[in-house]
Amino acid sequence: MNFKIYLASRSPRRGELLGQIGIGFDVLPSDVDESVLPDEAPEHYVMRLAKEKASVCVQRLIEQDLPVLPVLAADTTVCIDGMIIGKPEDDADAAAMLRRMSDRWHVVHTAVAVADRDRVVVALSSTQVELAPLSDTDIAAYIASGEPRDKAGSYGIQGLAGTFIRRIEGSYSGVMGLPVYETAQLLKQFGAVLP
Repeated sequence: MNFKIYLASRSPRRGELLGQIGIGFDVLPSDVDESVLPDEAPEHYVMRLAKEKASVCVQRLIEQDLPVLPVLAADTTVCIDGMIIGKPEDDADAAAMLRRMSDRWHVVHTAVAVADRDRVVVALSSTQVELAPLSDTDIAAYIASGEPRDKAGSYGIQGLAGTFIRRIEGSYSGVMGLPVYETAQLLKQFGAVLP
């Protein structure tokens, strides 16, 4: 690990992806209001949240007189028909989301922000994802696995739901929640030496 940051996320997937590119980190969770603003476009929503999460964490480090290493934050949302689909409230909500996306394309937007005392930089990854047709039996079995909980759009591409993904156009790691290319480009701006 040649470079160390704070990760403003408890997501194990984001941690794994950072590890794959040789970035060491300590988890520094952020606490921001994730409500969507009136008439806010999905792309602007994730970019705003990523930036707010990173900035809040830097401010906390300054207030607590801790070393201010770069802070990386990310936010992911699923969008279909121009509407943001967040994490499911319960199993019935997850089933409704999956039925709506069945046999259709949707977009996964993930924004990444890196901040320090002096600046915040943000990048956006948008990926088109096509789900196969899902029967009620498919959906019920997937929900019974517990995997849809706490995932934007009620699925995780890296898990069982990978069998539902017919095609993607864009970043696989972006759909997972941390687009590796965009993340590496931002971290290089803060001094990370990456291939």
